[in-house]
Amino acid sequence: MGLSRSFFLASLALIAPFISTASAASLSIAGSSTVYPVTSLAIKKFNETGQGQNVKISLRSTGSSAGFREFCSNKIPLTNASRPISAQEIKQCKQNGVNFIELPIAFDAITVVANQSNNWLNTLTPSELSRLWSKSSQGKVSTWNQVNLDFPEQPIKLCGPGKDSGTFDIFNKAINQSKTNSRTDYKSSEDDNVIVNCVAKNVNALGYFGFSYYQNNRSLLKAIRIVNPKGNAILPSVTAVQKEIYQPLSRPLFLYINDLSLRKKTPLRNFITFYLRNVEQLVKQSNYIPLQSATYRLVDSKLYRHILGSSFGGNIPVGMTIGQILQMSFDVHKKPQFR
Repeated sequence: MGLSRSFFLASLALIAPFISTASAASLSIAGSSTVYPVTSLAIKKFNETGQGQNVKISLRSTGSSAGFREFCSNKIPLTNASRPISAQEIKQCKQNGVNFIELPIAFDAITVVANQSNNWLNTLTPSELSRLWSKSSQGKVSTWNQVNLDFPEQPIKLCGPGKDSGTFDIFNKAINQSKTNSRTDYKSSEDDNVIVNCVAKNVNALGYFGFSYYQNNRSLLKAIRIVNPKGNAILPSVTAVQKEIYQPLSRPLFLYINDLSLRKKTPLRNFITFYLRNVEQLVKQSNYIPLQSATYRLVDSKLYRHILGSSFGGNIPVGMTIGQILQMSFDVHKKPQFR
């Protein structure tokens, strides 16, 4: 790993003409609403350079699960994801001959939010969150004093991601021990802006989504402190995630790239090269938590070497530290063939 990050990206661009001279008229991307702002900004900046002049890039916010369905069906060459690919999705990709490269690009803090006018709710424990959101609470827990006797007897209004969202999977795995253990009697959407509006319009509402959507709507919402395993009530922040004290709701964010499309499609290759060359600033400008600069060099290497597959074995890493997650993501580099 003595070679610089710029060398890897420059090399990828230099070999592009020799891999394929074909071009595509369009590039379709779908997936996570959480990663959407980063990729959307990447598209905007890419087009401003003039490199996107001959290609139309479309980006849809469908949720991670819906994005993986399209990606593993070979319908799109690139998907955003706010969770690692699952075992079932890996199987679907294999059945359809889709080999992929998994690239972590940032960290996120799933943020629990209340209405800005709510003057009594400031902190929640994981057990209180479970009392609010678990499947067993459906039709039973309907007022705030049922969650905590110190809370008022006011009706609960819940707003959150739908089941196609990676945020839904991670949240329920972390809080309810299963990604399917969630009540369904709440306002759900794969569009995080819908959740923002849902909470902003009701003083008794509670919702959750990616950190960026809270940062962009601070005048309407307030973040709730979450009690971590050490018993400390922690607000989500860049520092809290980097210090590994915002638990268990920290998580990595990913891009998944179809390897064959990357080798054959010049527009995709050009866009991904631009994306990774600028990813640290794109992540910061989108209000997420960037990886260390040295780690982005490993991301570039993973792409340049076409290291295929997932490092997570179809599992969702919940409650792991940043270091543990990154070690898993780059363990493949420790194998003799990649040293």
